[in-house]
Amino acid sequence: MRLLLFDIDGTLVQGGPAKEAFHEAMVGTFGTAGDIEVHSFAGKTDPQIARELLTGAGIDDRTVDVGLPRLWQRYLMELETRLAGRPMVILAGVLDLLRALERTGGTALGLVTGNIADGARLKLGSVGLADHFRVGSYGSDDEARNHLPGIAMQRAREVFGRTFRRRDVVIVGDTPRDVECGKHEGTRTLGVATGHYGLQSLRDAGADHVVGDLSDTESILDALLQG
Repeated sequence: MRLLLFDIDGTLVQGGPAKEAFHEAMVGTFGTAGDIEVHSFAGKTDPQIARELLTGAGIDDRTVDVGLPRLWQRYLMELETRLAGRPMVILAGVLDLLRALERTGGTALGLVTGNIADGARLKLGSVGLADHFRVGSYGSDDEARNHLPGIAMQRAREVFGRTFRRRDVVIVGDTPRDVECGKHEGTRTLGVATGHYGLQSLRDAGADHVVGDLSDTESILDALLQG
């Protein structure tokens, strides 16, 4: 059985109001969102993003740690409210691929995402994707993205009742950080150039397979299930 672990933003979905919700929550909790307009979120965990912005604005780590629970509470309220009128957008090929994987059998679907867990649920739920993924690891589990695949694999073992060999696990994501976290854990990786990084950047990061998007279902299935 293969364990396929998908990133969310830029891989499965795009758009939505998350950045605005994050901005409002940061200001409401800490009085500043730092240099958020030019700061890169790509491939990072939510706690990492918050810490980078806040320490860059001169706030010390202890103050950040104390305020994070309040930040997430505000963020989730803001996100849920905004998603009602502005849901995420499913990227090309995603629905067909997920349905094809579920028909094939022999695959377990999960998430490895920098989103906090409830943020991931809200984003995917806004477009009806949440029920496709039985397990996952999230930014709320660990600030370091490289630690997330191992957490997801442990949860998959508990849910599916089997141990997944690293060569049978594939991380699917749109940034070099997605590739890096897979390589760190020793899994295979599929880079998808639907975010801020092109095909060559994902190749340079060491992805085992690289595709422009997920719309060619048959070739994506081959990349995920063969080898």
